[in-house]
Amino acid sequence: MADIIQRDGTWTFDGEAVRIVPGRGKGIHPIREALGERVVPLDALAGISFEPDRKGGRLRLRLRDGACPVLRAADGRLTGAADPYQLAVEKDRDGVAEYFVDAVRNALLVEQVPTGPVDGFLLPGPSLPVAGGGGDGTASFDGETVRLTWNWKASEAKTAHGPVVFPVAEVTDVRWMPAIGLENGHLRFVRAGVPASPLPPEKDPYSLDLWGLSKKEHTAALVAAAVLVRLPGTPAGAGTGTGPDALTDAGPGPSAIAPPAGNDDHDALLRRLRELGDLHRAGVLTDDEFTAAKQAVLKRL
Repeated sequence: MADIIQRDGTWTFDGEAVRIVPGRGKGIHPIREALGERVVPLDALAGISFEPDRKGGRLRLRLRDGACPVLRAADGRLTGAADPYQLAVEKDRDGVAEYFVDAVRNALLVEQVPTGPVDGFLLPGPSLPVAGGGGDGTASFDGETVRLTWNWKASEAKTAHGPVVFPVAEVTDVRWMPAIGLENGHLRFVRAGVPASPLPPEKDPYSLDLWGLSKKEHTAALVAAAVLVRLPGTPAGAGTGTGPDALTDAGPGPSAIAPPAGNDDHDALLRRLRELGDLHRAGVLTDDEFTAAKQAVLKRL
């Protein structure tokens, strides 16, 4: 068991999953607060790192591509305090953070978790019902129906028709883009049989226009994630962590450097040590990866 408790949140690792509980207070980003507790199974992880700085540092989980619907919806646009898989570490707690990293890395090596992308979500979407947005309206989703409600800032092209309601079965795609600089963002839905609208988001009745005036606008990404999990064609078991893996390995990764679980044959372990030495000398393994993998084998000896 390894854990680290910070004002920014609490991370706990029990050997099988990393449990993430966000902190509380005005310093916590609205998207992390709304998303709430996350349990990240080991097979959804591609890696972990600690990045020290003068103020302490930052723990960062790297998930396998396609494992998390929130990251899929955000498409790399959640940074810093908005990223649920980052933890701000206070000064003088770097030792605890490094211990946490070592515990997770050793488990990844021992369990031979692949680092490549996955075909279906291994984490669930946000809890339902979910709502988010800002700018000129709010989007909500109850698992079956999407509803777009406009506020007084919306254009007449939207308010003239009132709220827009449609079943998720009609959705073929959902796209979220935060406001960047002077450019507005949007949450846009694409429906089956309806060509993507050429209208700008402020006039498109199937889009929210996000102005970037509040961090809460980022919560529209949670609506997008919840819808993505339920789009027609989503692989069975996606978002539950219980479906078949159907995974691919994108490189040597842990499977090439850790012995199979339960294989404690003395000669096999000695061969593995020699193989680890060869991989290290060839530059495939870093010093830290070699040390961690070697310790995992020596423990079995």
